[in-house]
Amino acid sequence: MSRHMISFPIEGQRFNYRVAAIFMVDNHVLVCDEDDDGFSMLPGGRVELGEPSKLSLQREIVEEIGLAATVGDIALTSESFYRRMGYDMHELGLFYHARFDGGDGPDGKSPWRVTHEEDNEHRFHWVDLAGDGLEALNLQPVWLRAVLRNMPVALTHIVHDERAAR
Repeated sequence: MSRHMISFPIEGQRFNYRVAAIFMVDNHVLVCDEDDDGFSMLPGGRVELGEPSKLSLQREIVEEIGLAATVGDIALTSESFYRRMGYDMHELGLFYHARFDGGDGPDGKSPWRVTHEEDNEHRFHWVDLAGDGLEALNLQPVWLRAVLRNMPVALTHIVHDERAAR
């Protein structure tokens, strides 16, 4: 059976359904740079049609990082509206707590891990939440810096719209 990512264009717009992992260890968060996109993000990817979101995230972690991980409870949901790659984007995001089964975490190396999937290079970095490392990154979505530093204890829904700023 063929795989279908839930991401599609409609008249100059694009819808994305994305899942992401929040790996936090010793006040550090794991972020990913892909190729030369110019931005950083939490590890994860697009959900496939017919695939539960938690299973999608487990698949993405193995494909991109190459390590086994346990995906925990959902922490955040988001609706983000922004412009990228010539499209007005509408992205639905689900963000889950996660941990590596082997106890992996910050080790002082940056990048911590470099992997290749298809034609993409992924560089993973542990960023100290107490320092200014997040400010040095073009971390997307833009609201994520503040939320990571002050993680809500209950499931939180975030709506962020950059369209009015243009």
